[in-house]
Amino acid sequence: MRKKIRIFGLLVVLFVAAVPMAGAWVSSYLHRPLPVSKILTVEVTKGAGLSRVLYTLKRDGILGEGLEARFRRVGARIYSAFTGMDGRMHVGEYQLKPGDSLLALLEKIDRGDVLQRSLTIVEGWNFRELRARLASLKTLEHRLEGLTGEQVMTKLGRPDLHPEGWFAPETYFYTRGTSDLTILARALERQERILDTAWQQRAKNLPYETPYEALIMASIVERETGVPEERPEIAGVFTNRLNKGMRLQTDPTVIYGMGEAYNGNIRRSDLRRATPYNTYVIRGLPPTPIAMPGHEAIFATVKPATTESLYFVARGDGSHYFSKTLVQHQRAVREYQLRRREGYRSSPGGGQ
Repeated sequence: MRKKIRIFGLLVVLFVAAVPMAGAWVSSYLHRPLPVSKILTVEVTKGAGLSRVLYTLKRDGILGEGLEARFRRVGARIYSAFTGMDGRMHVGEYQLKPGDSLLALLEKIDRGDVLQRSLTIVEGWNFRELRARLASLKTLEHRLEGLTGEQVMTKLGRPDLHPEGWFAPETYFYTRGTSDLTILARALERQERILDTAWQQRAKNLPYETPYEALIMASIVERETGVPEERPEIAGVFTNRLNKGMRLQTDPTVIYGMGEAYNGNIRRSDLRRATPYNTYVIRGLPPTPIAMPGHEAIFATVKPATTESLYFVARGDGSHYFSKTLVQHQRAVREYQLRRREGYRSSPGGGQ
């Protein structure tokens, strides 16, 4: 009997000693770097619990092999038992870098520290290019497919607006599963704020009666500008031409009016072809913007540089040569353009 008691006592001592040791062993694996050699993305899908996440990590070899993986799984369940994270798994993507431990990953998931992705709307993009970019992002929920531009604007609560020009060029951050409409809504709201602020600060005696007319002009300024510092000067030229009743004669409007027929070249026949956007033919502004103007282009339009210039021609390095008279402009065209490409028409052109 006494022998049995001694054996039982020894077992109790061994058990008491083993539990802390096992706990320390499990904890050590929870803190050890995971066997990853490059940045990985771990996704927690809707409805997934800790078991599903651990299964995926084990399947992909992220937990290691054998006892190593088992100890890590046990440690994860102990962590969950103490924190309750299994009941509040935050859906999203989580970045796992070399050197990160399983504990670091679990803490990210527990905090909802999801991976932020980004989309940049580029200044001067048109709506077709923006839609193509959105459609290419597999991390977005796509809800634009099959919708016309008018239907998109209706979804955004602006059924009376043409979509061109209304989405602010900027970098937008989002998480996996965000819808393309959500991105557009944010960009639309930002562009409306920018335009409203700019319109309130506009200079006097501008040839625009509404903020929308200023947005149209800003899109032309955006497309014409290769050097950002020239935006106010280019806006000043267009302001002068409108005030004098001259045609804008700017190539980007012709290109926009050509649509998908544009192949990289503008022919003389294209300059003569009447479209609502061909400012070599129409007077005043085209009916809608031709691109997405950025903040600087909008403010340059409502606060143009004071200038006597009525013409400008590209130098070939992104900058422009500005002229006050038609004679000066024609001389600049010969110097900067006609020597290189016969038949070139600059923007704005020499005709009135």
